[in-house]
Amino acid sequence: MLHAASRTDQAVVPDVVGLMAEGGNALTGRGARTYVLDTGGHTALLFPLSAGDPASPVLVVVTPRPVAPGLGTLLADVVMPLSLCRQAETLERRRRRVDLAESRGREAVLHLLMTGQLTIAQQVAGALRPRLPDPVRVCVVECSADDRDEVARICGDADGGRSWIVRCPVYSRHLILVMPGRGPEPDAGEAPTDEAVAARVGGCVVGVSEPVPLADTATGYRQAFHALAAARELPARHARFGVSPDLALAVGPHGRQWADELLKPLLVHTPRRARDPGSQELMATATSWLAFSSHATDHLKIHRNTLAARLKLIGELLGLDLHRLADRSALDLALRVRATPAPACTPAAARTPEPAPNATAGPGTGKPARDLDEILAHPAVRDWADRQLAPVLGFEETLRTWLRCEGRLGPAAAELGLSVPGTRKRLTRLEAVLQRSLLRPPSARYDLWLALRSRDRAA
Repeated sequence: MLHAASRTDQAVVPDVVGLMAEGGNALTGRGARTYVLDTGGHTALLFPLSAGDPASPVLVVVTPRPVAPGLGTLLADVVMPLSLCRQAETLERRRRRVDLAESRGREAVLHLLMTGQLTIAQQVAGALRPRLPDPVRVCVVECSADDRDEVARICGDADGGRSWIVRCPVYSRHLILVMPGRGPEPDAGEAPTDEAVAARVGGCVVGVSEPVPLADTATGYRQAFHALAAARELPARHARFGVSPDLALAVGPHGRQWADELLKPLLVHTPRRARDPGSQELMATATSWLAFSSHATDHLKIHRNTLAARLKLIGELLGLDLHRLADRSALDLALRVRATPAPACTPAAARTPEPAPNATAGPGTGKPARDLDEILAHPAVRDWADRQLAPVLGFEETLRTWLRCEGRLGPAAAELGLSVPGTRKRLTRLEAVLQRSLLRPPSARYDLWLALRSRDRAA
């Protein structure tokens, strides 16, 4: 790369480009540290910023003859700071590339954990630090997007580098921390990492999950995201997910059998072409889309048309209409049940429960809905539903209308006779009451739809 500064007299305008090219060729060919080229009434002085580097920029000065006294010395002195600046810029670019590579590696490990690929995640994580803890607490920190790097540094300092810190690929204002689920208690007067970050970073909001096995990182993330929604309404700007039974644990062995039957066409799917997505890729797509909606394109790093094509294929394989909240709720539950270790499922009675009265066709062809109604009739599931809906008193009409309108604000507002901002405000208050996220994915809408379905079938 050549840089030129020129001074011309009034009579002759030098061919600066030609002089630069000729001098550059000579400089490269001879491997000299400097080069002076006299031609006609002008002199070209060439100074490489890095001697011996063919790709080095070259300071070129074209001046009328005779050369001003001391000009060569002055230029030689200028070369040193220019060379140092270039080296600093090169090192900074390399550092940024290393940081980006590490950030992408951590993001890839988180993606593998979120999709249940624990063994591969641990193998990839082996090249990074620290080791993945087990069990874990998942923490979501919401802060200004411009401050995310500084907040990540504060998080690392607060816990002594024991947590995995990942910049969320979906939400630009979020940091995700995978923290040890158990370990030494903090010293007296010392706050846990999540509370310390909330206290030290003004304006940030922190949500934390319960301790979960490393294999259940996706569950931990959903819990932390719901806790984040509750924390926004608290003065301390910090909340931990409240103790609440997971529906995937309450459905029992019959629920696991239902989930396996529903997902079987997807699990045994074999792509017709090598470049088409296979079963595991489609499962990961469904999980990501149910968690992040349209933001799944950022999570999976795919184009929106690719996402739409995969969802269409998933719906066809499973016989579900993924535009319907009922079908999405069934699929979400099936995926969560399958991701839950079998021994952890709550034992059920030996006798399969009788079908719920007045069971109606729902997801897909109707058979998955009938089977789902049988699962939702379990006493353990009805108890779970009652706990989920206990705080909803006074908001049930709004909640039912919003879910009946497929979680869309416009139609729900019209049916309620409210403005869209008014409906949003009601749902925001409901988020604070439930301590769950409703309006932003991951949303509790699937659990709430299933809870209402269980209560209605029991009635």
